[in-house]
Amino acid sequence: MLTAVWVAAAIVVISLPRWLPGRVVVLRGWVFTRINGEESIAVPGDLVGVDRFREVYSHPAASGRSKGAVLSDLFWYWLSPGPEMHQEHLEAGDRYDAVALATRRILSQPRARVEELTRRCVGRTLEGRRGVVRLRDLMMPAWAEFSYELVFREPCPPHARDLIVGNADDVVTALKCCGLRHMDRRDRLTAYLVESLPRVAHELPAGLTAREQALYLQGAFFNTAVVQMSEATAHVLMALARHPDVQDGARAGDDRFLDQVISETLRLYPLFGIAHRVTTGDIPVAEGVVIPAGSVLCFDYPAFHRAGFPDPERFDPGRFAPGHAPVRELNHIPFGMPANRPCPAWRLAPLAMRVAVREVLRSYELDSTAAHTRSLPNRGPCLLTPLNARRGRGRRLTLLFMRLRDGWEDVWRSLVQLVLGTYMVWDARRLRLCERHFSGDARSAST
Repeated sequence: MLTAVWVAAAIVVISLPRWLPGRVVVLRGWVFTRINGEESIAVPGDLVGVDRFREVYSHPAASGRSKGAVLSDLFWYWLSPGPEMHQEHLEAGDRYDAVALATRRILSQPRARVEELTRRCVGRTLEGRRGVVRLRDLMMPAWAEFSYELVFREPCPPHARDLIVGNADDVVTALKCCGLRHMDRRDRLTAYLVESLPRVAHELPAGLTAREQALYLQGAFFNTAVVQMSEATAHVLMALARHPDVQDGARAGDDRFLDQVISETLRLYPLFGIAHRVTTGDIPVAEGVVIPAGSVLCFDYPAFHRAGFPDPERFDPGRFAPGHAPVRELNHIPFGMPANRPCPAWRLAPLAMRVAVREVLRSYELDSTAAHTRSLPNRGPCLLTPLNARRGRGRRLTLLFMRLRDGWEDVWRSLVQLVLGTYMVWDARRLRLCERHFSGDARSAST
């Protein structure tokens, strides 16, 4: 009898990587829903179907960003310091217009400069690298240097790169509930940017204090830009590592095929999970049915990106090949909607990503047996093997170890995410950063 108990216990333990992470994800979602309340309307969902997704997302009344949504307290918590100066979370008005204009000026770069800058930054990052890496960690210093040169038009010193990477890594780790916030890391970057404002090579938004200008740069260029570009590039490289035939085609093919790979990657692994908007007026959705002003709409990118595609979970760059439906007709909005706060780097980002991926493929074979999920909490484990290097038994053992390690890490990571995510949701509700800001409590902005 005792032997049977031990055998049963061993079977349960061995099977943990197969079932526990998924169960914890469901439980974590339940906890988040219970803590945040039932205020939101899922789109697509029962009220707004896939066929009305673009229409509702583009509606002029679907324009509120933070004010009035309990969910905003959580995002402001994750994006501190200065979430009130983050371009994505500013409400519409003169301040948003000034900030958006400054961002467009900084991002308006000649194609040749973007390509040269990307090659230089990625090339430095790849020097001497080989073996098992975490793709997000590999790419983050490159995009930190890239963003620094966009803003300052001068090479990024190592000290500044480390501050930017420390800030970005802390933000994205907290966003994925894999670690708590470390505000000291973020505040060090803020202080550096305040001191460095005289060296910024662009006109910054008028009417802002020096600290507000620094927080604007930190949020737009040294937080969101670095995190999103690192994640996006890691997703593309991870997809290539998991699909050797596509990797070979991308290495041998032209930029059109690589663009298809990037589009399919961003379809299957969109950088945005949920984009929430607060309605500033009524939105009619059917005969006699209206979404009232003050509603919180949660636009579900993964659900939209899977709707209307055959076998939507399959990675297939051919979906975007010439001869298929035009991209504008597909359920595919990786950079948002033009009528509702699209990503300001929607032109620059694909160009820079293409060059970055091409630089990696010129030097390495990529292999991975780790899980590839949209949120990428494992940061993209991948084996880099220099091209034309011998690939023997050691490679197979490394990939087997990678698979086993990733599975067990996922067990521990899912439990960490459950505990830390629950704590951070509770702490965000306690601090009420967004609510206090709009109620006039200025202390919230510095928390």
